[in-house]
Amino acid sequence: MTRNKFEKAFGDAHPHLKYEALRLKYTIEHQYTPDWIDPETGAIFETKGRFVSADRSKHLAIKSQHPDIDITMVFMKPNLPLYKGSKTTYAQWCDKHGIKWLDGSEYAKRKKGK
Repeated sequence: MTRNKFEKAFGDAHPHLKYEALRLKYTIEHQYTPDWIDPETGAIFETKGRFVSADRSKHLAIKSQHPDIDITMVFMKPNLPLYKGSKTTYAQWCDKHGIKWLDGSEYAKRKKGK
């Protein structure tokens, strides 16, 4: 099944060809610069107000390719849904994927001694 008239016309002209019969994995190399690093312990903290799909994909790739590096997500509002209508929160998503997270507002208070 093709997606549009152009693909259908091409397929009709070349009936021996198989449509989307192969899947290839590929990676795109990027660099990640963490928001915060504790110079004494090497702990990495990533602060997030919004946790959009691209960020989630990026952190899954980092976790997969660098399993020895421990990154803690620090959310401004960890109980926000991933997107409008989602039943999954930022915190639940992290729990599901084995990523550490902190409530940023609580962590900031604790560090200030409140």
